Formats: sequence, C-alpha cells, structure tokens
Amino acid sequence: MVKIFFDANFYISLVEQRTAIDLDYFKSHILFVSPLSIAILTYLYKYQVPNQKLITSLDDFHLVTLDQEIIYAALDGPTSDLEDNIQLHSAFEAECDLFLTEDKRLLSLKFFGKLKIISNL
Repeated sequence: MVKIFFDANFYISLVEQRTAIDLDYFKSHILFVSPLSIAILTYLYKYQVPNQKLITSLDDFHLVTLDQEIIYAALDGPTSDLEDNIQLHSAFEAECDLFLTEDKRLLSLKFFGKLKIISNL
C-alpha cells in the first residue's frame, strides 16, 4: 500500500471532477491532504460551511496536521512559494511515498527527499 499526498491543485481537480480520474482509482492506497488545501478549495469556490460536499470529500483522506514545525520548515524552502513548501513539508511529515501535483514547477523537482513528485500513477 502506497502513501499518497495530494497537492492542492490535484485535490481540487478531483473534488470538482475536473479530471478523468476519480477517487476509486486510489482506493488501494493511503491518501493524505493538507488542511490548507481544504481552505484553498473553500476560498476558490466560495463554499459556505457547513457543506456536505466538503465533508464527504474528506472521507477517504487523512489530514496532515499543519503546525509550527511545518510552517518554519516551509519558510526555509525548498521553493520560493510558501504554499508549495507547506504542501511538500506536509507530505514529508506524513512519510508519504508519492506527491501528486499538476504544478510544473514542483514536477521539475522530481523528488523532495524520498518523496517522489509525479502528475499521475
């Protein structure tokens, strides 16, 4: 079983069904997302809470705790984009194997420590 972290853009595409892939495709894996991604989704789509779609979207995910350690590590890199760094450090903290993203800048990194950065399985 592979531990997979969903970057905000990948998570949002999945929830908003903007991709041909659906969640069933990942059922045999352990899935993670950052609380920051939920906030970004809520902001972008102007969701009001409580919202059953948001609640249901988290049923298959583990949330990585967004804490002081992750923020301080993110402020130190590896990119110049704080949000990207928070996502990467969150995945690292959860000891994920794969980091799914649609972000070309992150894909160009290929790895963050042992974390493999990819756009699909």
